[in-house]
Amino acid sequence: MDKSEKKSEELVSEDNLSNYDKDFTCDKCEEKFEFRSHLSRHQISVHKDNKDYTCDQCKKKFVKKSSLLMHQKLVHKNPKDFTCDKCKRKFENKSTILKHKKIFHEVFKDYLCEKCAKRFGNKHSLLFHIKTVHESQNDLKSQRLKVFKDYLRDDCEKKCGRKSLLLYHKKTAHEGHRDYTCDKCEKKFGQKQHLLVHQKTVHEGRKDYACDYCEKKFENKSVLLLHITTVHKGSKDFVCNKCEKKFGHKWRLLDHQKTVHEGRKYYACDKCEKKFGDRGNFKRHQETIHEGRKDFACAKCEKKFGQKQHLLVHQNTVHEGRKNYACDECEKKFGQKTHLLAHQKTAHEGHRGYACDKCEKKFGHKHNLTKHQKTVHENRKDFACDKCGNQFGHKQNLLTHQKTLHEGRQDYTCDICEKKFGQKVNLLSHQRTIHEGRKDFACDKCEKKFGQKVNLLYHQKAAHECQYQITSATRAK
Repeated sequence: MDKSEKKSEELVSEDNLSNYDKDFTCDKCEEKFEFRSHLSRHQISVHKDNKDYTCDQCKKKFVKKSSLLMHQKLVHKNPKDFTCDKCKRKFENKSTILKHKKIFHEVFKDYLCEKCAKRFGNKHSLLFHIKTVHESQNDLKSQRLKVFKDYLRDDCEKKCGRKSLLLYHKKTAHEGHRDYTCDKCEKKFGQKQHLLVHQKTVHEGRKDYACDYCEKKFENKSVLLLHITTVHKGSKDFVCNKCEKKFGHKWRLLDHQKTVHEGRKYYACDKCEKKFGDRGNFKRHQETIHEGRKDFACAKCEKKFGQKQHLLVHQNTVHEGRKNYACDECEKKFGQKTHLLAHQKTAHEGHRGYACDKCEKKFGHKHNLTKHQKTVHENRKDFACDKCGNQFGHKQNLLTHQKTLHEGRQDYTCDICEKKFGQKVNLLSHQRTIHEGRKDFACDKCEKKFGQKVNLLYHQKAAHECQYQITSATRAK
């Protein structure tokens, strides 16, 4: 046989070749793929809702059979085979668990930093730590080491370890590039991984890591561990060297130093001229204050919030009645730690650093001083009721007015006599005066006592001022 004929017989047509090379077939739609990774990607993206493989031990479902087998091998296999004795994480083989221990657990980190005693799993990580954390640029030059943080932004002075990180920071933070858009809510992201996390947590509602202390859920384990360390164990390892304020996160300390002590606020609002040191806070301010966006609604009372954390605080304190922060001096309880600290500072320590320049009244918070000046001295009532035209100096008073008067809502019920009230303060006053019999307001002229201050003032005006006027008139005659 001729060589050319033999060669032609050995050649495979292009169509046959493509079919021949596609050895990986999808067991759901029979589509073929050249590489296993392409098949996996196809199954995850196309058949992600079809979880046909169920574990017979825990009923968890999987898209791929291989994922089911791996799950059974790692989770339901005898746990003593390859389970980390430090974190109880399970591994497929011995080499993987050894590598895990060496990298993640302190006792197996053989590379020790002599300056801060921090340990690392490999030499490269140790050197990078020394170069970026401990060494200044002059020290690096003298030791002939490469300066890692030598890429500097002129307008924000942020330093980056690599030029690629600087370019990425410049692109997303200063040029506003957000190339990855969510197909469900059109929110944009600078990184694809941030988009994927957003879709998983916001739209799919997946938060697989729950806190054992407060049942709050998180999207990944590292955030959960950080939450436990800072919130429940109270670890605040980052101290400001100027005011000694402590923080649980390093980025919060850096942000505090940058905005409070250095006064660096590069993001100015073009509507109210308020300035921000963080782009996220700046955008959130514009969306919630000027655009009026309140995307987070309470499922129980339909109240809306501009930020998710405000919704969670509302649900915990109002509907669940959780007030975990108690004052050790008066036993008053608060739903947020910041409110407790503010209460202690103003009520018990007497800190009132904001004085009104017109009446010398002092306040513990600047926003209270601002509200006082607007409503009392400028007589501003910027919040008008769209139903009766009544105007209010505070938005909260308008909302209370609408809720109690126009909607007829009485959400606060006395647990003793079942009487209902539109405001919590009225409920507390009712319980204190009616059921506890407390009369804390005494008249300094006749020693008569009252349960409410307004009744005392009315008494003094009606009884003593009137009597004073009659006595003065008699003497004049």
